[in-house]
Amino acid sequence: MSAPYLGPLPGHGRFAYRPITRRPAYRWPSGVGLAVYIGFNLEHFAFGEGLGATIGPPSPAPDVLNHSWREYGNRVGAWRCLELFDSLGLPTAALVNTALYDHCPELIEAFRARGDELVGHGHTNAERQGAFDEATERELLRRCRERMREGSGVAPRGWLSPWISESCHTPDLLAETGYSYTLNWCHDDQPVRMRTRDGRGLWAVPYPQELNDIPMIVARQMDAKDFAQMIVDQLDEMLEQSRAQPLVMGIALHPYLVGQPYRLRHLRRALQQVAGAGERGAAWVTTPGAICDHVAALAAAQPEAFA
Repeated sequence: MSAPYLGPLPGHGRFAYRPITRRPAYRWPSGVGLAVYIGFNLEHFAFGEGLGATIGPPSPAPDVLNHSWREYGNRVGAWRCLELFDSLGLPTAALVNTALYDHCPELIEAFRARGDELVGHGHTNAERQGAFDEATERELLRRCRERMREGSGVAPRGWLSPWISESCHTPDLLAETGYSYTLNWCHDDQPVRMRTRDGRGLWAVPYPQELNDIPMIVARQMDAKDFAQMIVDQLDEMLEQSRAQPLVMGIALHPYLVGQPYRLRHLRRALQQVAGAGERGAAWVTTPGAICDHVAALAAAQPEAFA
């Protein structure tokens, strides 16, 4: 049996390799080197069917244990986290399943009312869009955008796929249906311009799969105090690295995890450090949409540097 590949391997063709040490020199607003954002996942899961994170082994439908554990996030955890964000003056990006407009619209409204960015996150986290055909996926992206425009008065500019599931056409479809950036790719610490078939392009804003409570707490069974320390350590190290070049630090949170009281206590300690960095001008605490706007403006002025 011969090896299937002895030369270049199949690639995605969305962007070229470029090491972090060979990038354009720029800064974020006020001359800071580190942009920090919180991606706060607001999710809804079908009762009795579909995918879902689990606290215990999946049971036969309707699996009340795992469904109700996740629903705690919408009923309690998200509201406790909102209190924390308010107390620290932290903006967030609410990553919204549009099924929540039917289930608990007041939760989405609470984030809209405080001026947070609303980011598209599918209709429900009980499905993976990468399994859809192209026409169905296009319709999902279009309908989620319109539902958010109707329900909150603003169409989302960013997208995070449920379960980070993409088809080969997802970046193209995002650009074609009016989105400016994706959070699906975790390949870099800076925004990267992706090629799309219509020539418009799409920004990939870094979204963390390490500084993310699901893989850390659910998959690796990390204690809350250790996850909080990860946030502090990431902040300290990236502040040091960002003296030389601009970087993005995302923090991915889910209210059914970090909204549990004992975990919230540790998250509070970590986010106090984030808020403090913003207050003393060491970091730009912002949203992924604002990050996208800033780098897009720079790229428009210097297209050859960001090619």
